[in-house]
Amino acid sequence: MSTPGICYLVGAGPGDLGLVTLRAKECVEMADVLVYDALSSPEILRWTKKDCEKINVGKRAKDHTLSQEGINALIVEKTKEGKKVVRLKGGDPMIFGRGGEEAAELAAAGVTFEIVPGISSTIGGPTYAGIPVTHRDHCSQLTIFTGHEDPTKGESSIDYAHLAKTPGTKVFVMGVSRLREITSALVAGGADAATPIALTRWATTGSQKTITGTLADIADTVERENFGSPAVAVIGGVVTEREKINWFEKRPLFGKRIVVTRTREQAGALSRELSSLGADVIELPTIRIEPPEDRREFAEMVTHSHEYDWLIFTSPNGVERFFDAFFATYEDARSLGNPRIAVIGPGTAQKVREYRLGIDLMPEKDFVAEGLVEAFANGDSVENLTLLWVRGSDARDVVFEGLVALGAIVDECVAYRTVPETEDPTGAAARLREDGADLVTFTSASTVENFFKLGLPWPEGCAAGSIGPVTTEALKKHGIEPAFEAKPSDIPGLVAAIRKWAGA
Repeated sequence: MSTPGICYLVGAGPGDLGLVTLRAKECVEMADVLVYDALSSPEILRWTKKDCEKINVGKRAKDHTLSQEGINALIVEKTKEGKKVVRLKGGDPMIFGRGGEEAAELAAAGVTFEIVPGISSTIGGPTYAGIPVTHRDHCSQLTIFTGHEDPTKGESSIDYAHLAKTPGTKVFVMGVSRLREITSALVAGGADAATPIALTRWATTGSQKTITGTLADIADTVERENFGSPAVAVIGGVVTEREKINWFEKRPLFGKRIVVTRTREQAGALSRELSSLGADVIELPTIRIEPPEDRREFAEMVTHSHEYDWLIFTSPNGVERFFDAFFATYEDARSLGNPRIAVIGPGTAQKVREYRLGIDLMPEKDFVAEGLVEAFANGDSVENLTLLWVRGSDARDVVFEGLVALGAIVDECVAYRTVPETEDPTGAAARLREDGADLVTFTSASTVENFFKLGLPWPEGCAAGSIGPVTTEALKKHGIEPAFEAKPSDIPGLVAAIRKWAGA
């Protein structure tokens, strides 16, 4: 019997990835087909399974890749094929998202569907601008309307004269291009021209910008500052609360566009930290991690790892791939025996501790290969001891040569190789090319080399941030003098250096 399909009409929230609901994430992760608009959070696309069919219907303002009728037919067709279809829409699907129309089409076609609400920009946008849409000192009523309709046309379904007399806060979206007509219609209908109004563009994202004024002058401000869509507008006394509770736009990295070049799997932690500090983060992975060329040799070395006196890990990638292979062979962690474990820095140490293993040796300050060799030199003798160094294929020879010089017997276990990242599902490269950036961060020499292989022009006025001396040397070879080098050479050190740079 064929499996009956189902279509989920899912709200993707207003832009901040943290505002996507758990149910929305579940739906995206299990989708066979993802039909999505021009999303403020393209990172959502990374939650899909590998064989998910992703269809961009590109609805934004006047630029529609597919008509609404075409979208309706598409989701019905895919659902009837017995697939799990997710129709992903910005904000909430039922607030000016035409989700009701799409649900009606699915119902008429007799297919199963579910509606997953999302946080609407009409609420989330003002909140991130420091504006409560209701407040006991100002109002207890909220009116939401669309600015998409032209208030000067006779057949408009919005009665602006009635709206002007309606008490409470008024919020509208899709109205930047008609702002002057809307504000004029409200004033003509009896609204006080001095009524406060705020517009927030790209609300809840690192690109957020808010302007304020009155019904009388806001249109002039929009034209003067070339303030475009997408934006949400708030009208009423609640706008004055922004002076006291504007929290989002006061974070230390707000207004800074920062590029993260780490692998797609590793970028998340750094991106979240920078985003939480207010940065507009562009994730542009320049490398990805692949299995080693000689998988058989890698597997054999892991199998015999219990025979060594020391295990040495110089990257979290090496740790993860080593233990993936180890537990594919052994069911019991005790099969590892009792080798001592050395790591190059806190990030690698944390990954080892995830496997409930302790660390016997780590450099105190310099989290680079030279620092690890120095730590061995200052510790117990390793002369005639056997050491298994788990590394990437492009690792420098510093660890091997340094430990051999100390009299150790070192075997090299190549656990992975670093290759250029060729996929760009979120359009990060195009965004960097078009919008530029304030800072590009580099966390290894390989991220540097592969960034320049992308052929992207270096953004005008952009700085480079380096995680450590090896990365700095790679940047200098390309004629880039980094604005700073993290000390210590780890992700917390890099974040601290970025904050200092931004403050300066």
